[in-house]
Amino acid sequence: MGVLMLEITPSLQIDERVLQIDFIRASGPGGQNVNKVATAVQLRFDVQTSTLPDEVKARLRHLAGKRMTGEGVLMIEARRFRTQEQNREDAIQRLVELVRKSLVEPKQRKKTKPSAASKEKRLKEKKRRGENKKLRQTKDW
Repeated sequence: MGVLMLEITPSLQIDERVLQIDFIRASGPGGQNVNKVATAVQLRFDVQTSTLPDEVKARLRHLAGKRMTGEGVLMIEARRFRTQEQNREDAIQRLVELVRKSLVEPKQRKKTKPSAASKEKRLKEKKRRGENKKLRQTKDW
C-alpha cells in the first residue's frame, strides 16, 4: 500500500499521514443514534510544521480565523452527515478548499483619488440634504 497524498493542486500535495482524524459524538438532533455512535469527525492539521510555503501558511492562518489554535493547528469539525466516512470526506474536502483559497495571492489595492465629477456630485447631494433638513426646522419667531 502506497502513501496517500491529498492533491491540492497538481504541483502541491499534502501527506494524509500528517492529518489527525478523530471520531467524536455529534451534538444536536438524531435520537439514540447520536448518543451511541461517534460519527462526527474532528480533523487536525498542523500548519506550523507542514511543508506549505510560508506566505501560504500566513494566508491560511488568516482565512482559518477561529478554527486555528494558538499553536498553529487548524481544526475542522464535520458533523453534517450520519456516517463517519461521509463526515471524514467532508472534513478533508473543506481542508482542501481552505488550502486552495490560501494559495491565491490577493490583488494589491491601488490607491485612487475620487474624480472631480464624483466630488462635485457628493457636494451637490450634501447641499440638497442640508436644504431638506433646513425646511424641516420650525422657526421660533
